[in-house]
Amino acid sequence: MDIPKKPNPVVNPWAKPFWDAAREGRLVYQRCKDCGTNIFYPRIACTNCFSDNLEWVQSSGKGTIYSYTVVESNCPSAFVGDLPFVIAIVKLQEKGVQMLSNIVGCDPKEVRCDMPVEVLFEKLTDDISLPKFKPIK
Repeated sequence: MDIPKKPNPVVNPWAKPFWDAAREGRLVYQRCKDCGTNIFYPRIACTNCFSDNLEWVQSSGKGTIYSYTVVESNCPSAFVGDLPFVIAIVKLQEKGVQMLSNIVGCDPKEVRCDMPVEVLFEKLTDDISLPKFKPIK
């Protein structure tokens, strides 16, 4: 059986600054200049007031695990070699910003809600680096 290749993210024009920052090892999110709402995932307009007057803001890269699941079976898939792996919603320190990502650098059995984590980046290609999170020791 052929295992498919892992897909790369689709980089939309409005999300390109996010992926450019990730390639540089920086985590960014959007903020509305009109109402101050923090926004993630990248959008073309504010989720609160619908303004397109958005700016990119540097994140601390730190947060806590809000919720998670451990994937132990995923066959056949491009991710079978990664089993078991953790998918989590990470609540960043910046108000209102949550990300869906992987938790790495620890045994999946050690992961828990409210665990403090910080971002790291996994280089996939010269153009794409994925933000993932590891526990803060």
